[in-house]
Amino acid sequence: MAFAAEKPELSYSEFRPVGDIKRSGAKFKVESEYQPAGDQPAAIAELTERLNRGERDVVLLGATGTGKSATAAWLIEQVQRPTLVMAPNKTLAAQLANELRSLLPNNAVEYFVSYYDYYQPEAYIAQSDTYIEKDSSINEDVERLRHSATSALLSRRDVVVVSSVSCIYGLGTPQSYLDRSAVLEVGQEVDRDEFLRLLVDIQYSRNDIAFTRGTFRVKGDTVDVIPAYEELAVRVEFFGDEIDALYYIHPLTGEVIRQVEDLRIFPATHYVAGPERMEKAIEGIRAELEQRLAELENRGKLLEAQRLRMRTEYDLEMIQQVGFTSGIENYSRHIDGRPAGSAPATLIDYFPEDFLTIIDESHVTVPQIGGMFEGDMSRKRNLVEHGFRLPSALDNRPLTWEEFDDRKGQCVYMSATPGDYEIAAAQGEYVEQVIRPTGLVDPKIEVRPTKGQIDDLIEQIRRRTDKDERVLVTTLTKRMAEDLTDYLLEHGVRVRYMHSDIDTLKRVELLRQLRLGEYDVLVGINLLREGLDLPEVSLVAILDADKEGFLRSNRSLIQTVGRAARNVSGEVIMYADKVTESMQYAIDETERRREKQIAYNTEHGIDPQPLRKKIADILDQVAAFGEGEDATSPSADLAAASGHAGAGSMARPELEKLIADLTDQMKSAARELKFELAGRLRDEIADLKKELRGMVEAGL
Repeated sequence: MAFAAEKPELSYSEFRPVGDIKRSGAKFKVESEYQPAGDQPAAIAELTERLNRGERDVVLLGATGTGKSATAAWLIEQVQRPTLVMAPNKTLAAQLANELRSLLPNNAVEYFVSYYDYYQPEAYIAQSDTYIEKDSSINEDVERLRHSATSALLSRRDVVVVSSVSCIYGLGTPQSYLDRSAVLEVGQEVDRDEFLRLLVDIQYSRNDIAFTRGTFRVKGDTVDVIPAYEELAVRVEFFGDEIDALYYIHPLTGEVIRQVEDLRIFPATHYVAGPERMEKAIEGIRAELEQRLAELENRGKLLEAQRLRMRTEYDLEMIQQVGFTSGIENYSRHIDGRPAGSAPATLIDYFPEDFLTIIDESHVTVPQIGGMFEGDMSRKRNLVEHGFRLPSALDNRPLTWEEFDDRKGQCVYMSATPGDYEIAAAQGEYVEQVIRPTGLVDPKIEVRPTKGQIDDLIEQIRRRTDKDERVLVTTLTKRMAEDLTDYLLEHGVRVRYMHSDIDTLKRVELLRQLRLGEYDVLVGINLLREGLDLPEVSLVAILDADKEGFLRSNRSLIQTVGRAARNVSGEVIMYADKVTESMQYAIDETERRREKQIAYNTEHGIDPQPLRKKIADILDQVAAFGEGEDATSPSADLAAASGHAGAGSMARPELEKLIADLTDQMKSAARELKFELAGRLRDEIADLKKELRGMVEAGL
């Protein structure tokens, strides 16, 4: 390889602590036709002041429908800091990412969740001597988005990453990820073959036929690469031993999108290390293996010792030959050079030191973060004890709550019902946002006796249906939901029930049908978990409201009451023989918010406006259901699969075609990040395949 003295040599990124690297990027700027309204201006100002004052934990108590996501965007604009936004599940994270992307269109809003469409972790059940091998289906688009998030964090400051709890799980160290990235500049002196070896070294594979993400192709002096985090490909043109030009091109058409003077190519995997570090890792793994084998043999566990020897030596050979092995994350402690018991690097470590954390629905997300460690550890202890993994596998784990708390920096907890932990962390203080820009107020709450409650409920339902409004009824058990539904049907009420045994696809259809007015009453157990807007609902009836427990706790009651907060004439009836502490808290808190909301509306002359959402909005995040579908639309297929079109009466060829169509739609939904729809389609396909097997066995 020849070098020119005046030109830079091709190399991996110059070693520099991640916190000190130079990050470019524009200022955070919200682009919206709306301005902060209601409580939002005061909330944004107070949150900004508290953060600038150095308060580590701040709580935003934001009532349902007050625009907490928009408040978060305006807050980020005020503080001008990279931000991690955490949500309790993939679907809510996708919704938040879309909202923030629309509000911050000129900044990098990234999406970081588990990249598995399906994931069965490695496990061992000692009681039945059952080993369950790791099985997974990786969503390539989500994997790209994960790489996009980490590469953005290491190259610019105007980054917002919306993540599930996946961000507290182990990831390759940012230092290795940065050190192994390749910096290319026009005029750089470099041998083409040396560049190709570098690409292979950072886990890109050569494929001159199928040009896909994570591969490169070579045509003479031109090398095309699709980085793991890009939708576009990179073209590197050589002239002899010099980089002559750098382009971003369309990977399919080859059309040049733009020409650049320099660029950086990050590794195709987060678990990457240089030859020296990998050599030390292999030495460490071998030493631990010998020590562990001696322990097992001394305890007479010869089967476990043999099992561990075979598994580990195979993995070591794969690492030596190709630099990677399935399950390499189990050796991350050795690859990272960490001491035993130490926390792994996570997405959080890719942020600069002054980043901000926002935890959405904190009353759910905080306990979820705290529970991840023990759940993961209980599974891995079994694997280690029975010789399936080395003890160092225990160090490939999610963070404990204490470790997360230490790393998260300044944090804003957002919830309509903040938990005790969040309130205590903020020293009992919180920023309140309870006034809605629409002027809608919280519903009235009335407590009625349980004697004659069903007859009274029927009367209340009649009043709502006469005005073309809808009703939600919450019960404590599935049996009660089904029995109540049967009773109401007998009395001429158009009603359905919904609980966890109802297929998830049918649940979404049920909610859509409720909004369309195909029926008037929905009976369920924990309707608040759906997280969907139902503006047509004017009455929420809570049966057995005085039965203290999870479903009748003060937070659950407040969340359930919020289901009627999107209708101008919203009301809540609690059927109970006594007023419990939880009921009283929910009633008092709701009345306090109502008084504040009504006073604000009166002062500003605001006439509450009903929330107007088109019916399709209920499914926009999970499916493209619209009105007027034809027989070949996804909705028609789904309805058929759900039994609405008589799937049981289909002939075998029709059933096979339906399964094939739904399989294509499932894959398409997964590519478009519509995870709930993909899951529902998967469940429907499984049911249809059972029916098909029955036909085959019956000779039909």
